Amino acid sequence: MLPAVFSERMRRLLGAEFDAFLASYDRPRNTALRRNPALPDPALPQFCGERVAWEPNGFYLLPDTRPGLSPLHDAGLFYLQEPSAMAPARLLDAQPGERVLDLCAAPGGKSTQLAAAMRGQGLLVCNELHPKRARILASNLERWGATNALVLNEHPARLAERFPAFFDRILVDAPCSGEGMFRKEDAAVADWSEETVRMCADRQAEILRSAAQMLAPGGRLVYSTCTFAPEENEGSVSRLLRGRPDFSVETVDAPWFDRGRPEWLDDPAPGLEHTFRLWPHKLRGEGHYAAVLRRAEIGARGDIPQQRLVPLPDAVRDFLRLLGTDRTHGLAFGETWYLPPAELPALDGLHVLNAGLRLGEVRRGRFVPGHALAHGLTVGARSVSYPADAPETAAYLRGETLPGNAEGWVVICADGCPLGWAKGAGGVLKNHYPKGLRRLK
Repeated sequence: MLPAVFSERMRRLLGAEFDAFLASYDRPRNTALRRNPALPDPALPQFCGERVAWEPNGFYLLPDTRPGLSPLHDAGLFYLQEPSAMAPARLLDAQPGERVLDLCAAPGGKSTQLAAAMRGQGLLVCNELHPKRARILASNLERWGATNALVLNEHPARLAERFPAFFDRILVDAPCSGEGMFRKEDAAVADWSEETVRMCADRQAEILRSAAQMLAPGGRLVYSTCTFAPEENEGSVSRLLRGRPDFSVETVDAPWFDRGRPEWLDDPAPGLEHTFRLWPHKLRGEGHYAAVLRRAEIGARGDIPQQRLVPLPDAVRDFLRLLGTDRTHGLAFGETWYLPPAELPALDGLHVLNAGLRLGEVRRGRFVPGHALAHGLTVGARSVSYPADAPETAAYLRGETLPGNAEGWVVICADGCPLGWAKGAGGVLKNHYPKGLRRLK
């Protein structure tokens, strides 16, 4: 049951559209996945129906399919994502080689979408304020095979102090009252109140101020929520535009979405009609809002010192050569080594979860490859591939030893998509799939 105050507000705002809006809550939810374009496409047709119009790699799920149970999900071949949630990252239009920030990034759906667009080139900073959610974010990026992501656990205001005018593109998928998720999550209904809407609007204003400080002149910022409240949508954008005259709404061609509603504000800033509303009664997805903003070409682009890299140990360099790369310098946190993304900023004082591709550890002079390396850099590596539905694949995911004649480290794959490491010796492949990821049932 929808909150009565919410229903009355939507009836007043939507007028003749309200009945169609209300009827959308009686229809089945639309579920979707977004495939990883960096990996083979061996078996997705068993899950996929129509393509999501605004995301070329997005597909609506066929009825009665459960792709989350497939080993191909463990292999990072796809990310399960609500269709409307694919819109903001698409509107940001991140390009290879740019500096990109996903400011409120957990659980990682939009970050993996940005990583796919950047194709491993440039710097992708993915930040999450809450530590537990930040760890989930880092894990999802590892499974996706992202190699250029710096994962941070920081407050937006602190990042604004460190990265003034630094990023070419910024995505702010802001914490919100979640009205667009009422059909999906009962907790969103239970937690909703008018006070929550006001609290979220205040928090969004603070986050947007920090994001604006970090955008380089000429850069693009996309602000999005999964709520219908004008205070959190057009209202939040309007407040930013009033305070930052160097920002404006950018007109973007997105014919699948409805226009923003400046008429729902008392004193709207110019251009809000060119922002976007995604309505559950007008498209196959949940409620969302998105605004594409551009900063004027005024002032200088920010630049900060880069992180000093150090030579990789011989054991790491030798292993990387087997994978087809001659990288010679990296970054160490204790015994763990990383291949950092390009233009990695100085990290001193920041709470870092991942600094690029986590390679593994050097133990007593020997290199032990990490799980992320199996997903992120397997070109030239020896691999052993089984069909996704083979008993060997299920056994590997349970952590069991497999028969096999390969010697040394190999990547175990499902239909050619990497799952993790095994080490061959004496006719067996010893399982190195992380214990916390194993499917014990």
